[in-house]
Amino acid sequence: MTTPATPAPKPHRTKPVLERWLETGLFRARWLMVPFYVGLVMALAGLVIVFANEAWHKFSHITSMNPEQAILMALSLIDLSLAGNLLLIVIFSGYENFVSKIDTGDDEDRPAWMGTVDFSGLKMKLIASIVAISGIALLKAFMQLSEN
Repeated sequence: MTTPATPAPKPHRTKPVLERWLETGLFRARWLMVPFYVGLVMALAGLVIVFANEAWHKFSHITSMNPEQAILMALSLIDLSLAGNLLLIVIFSGYENFVSKIDTGDDEDRPAWMGTVDFSGLKMKLIASIVAISGIALLKAFMQLSEN
């Protein structure tokens, strides 16, 4: 009995120098996105400052608030929190999808979704966050109208 012959491997085609250079350049161009993510981190830091300022201002007047004002205060802080979450999702997912994997080792605090959110999942998370933020803004607007 004879064994079937394994097919001969296809000869390795070498790419032209220009094609290799172009593909290498395109692949390395992904690092041009890093300043965008650094800018988003700075925006997140700015949001933390705005959150702290808003919380300080609102909490200093909490004893004189009526229930509607307290709800508006909570909605404002929730709104800022959701915007911060949105920034983190974009920073982490965008960096991991388009630039490089984030190596945190075996850090137990690593969010379960990191490394698993693809571009489609990122769009869904963005849409859900924008809807939630818009809903809160709309609720705040209605409450402010009823207060006036």
